Amino acid sequence: MPAALRLGLTGGIGSGKSTVATHWQALGATLVDADALARATTATGGAAMPRILETFGPDLLTAAGALDREKMRQLAFTDASVRARLESIVHPLVGLAIERAAVQAEIAGARCVVFDIPLLVESGQWRARLHRVLVVDCSSETQIQRVMQRNGLPRADVQAVIAAQASRARRLRAADAVLFNDGIGLDELALHVQQIATKFGL
Repeated sequence: MPAALRLGLTGGIGSGKSTVATHWQALGATLVDADALARATTATGGAAMPRILETFGPDLLTAAGALDREKMRQLAFTDASVRARLESIVHPLVGLAIERAAVQAEIAGARCVVFDIPLLVESGQWRARLHRVLVVDCSSETQIQRVMQRNGLPRADVQAVIAAQASRARRLRAADAVLFNDGIGLDELALHVQQIATKFGL
């Protein structure tokens, strides 16, 4: 059986990456969602919670014992050391969970495994473990407008999140293919995904 294509999918906040991921699934790809796995590690009883409690104390936990994501978001985007400490706890656990999910998909016969990893470029470790990288791109202003509308965040907060992520130029340098998701509808977006899948031999 030929090895599954391991496709890294990334893009800045508000780029439409999650929508693109659903189109890959519609083409038969298996999706490995790093954000969902990260949320599982920081949920009540999650694998990261004992060390998060030890490192940050009970003030950053909800009443149910999960990570209070809103409090952590506010801290992490104003203090890089907080973000680094959180990532040092969560990222290794998520990395293991991602690899387990990918191996299971390949054993099940998947032809393509899409790794939806928002911090793919920032982490520095993923490129060597993937066959191809697809970057979903759009203008910074489009990112801001989408996230303000979707999450109800003020412009300054969205800009802070964008500033904390890899720059647009850095993401584009890491790409084997770029999907420019700006000013197009869902049907056209799906067509672009199909074209890229064909280019990659799927």
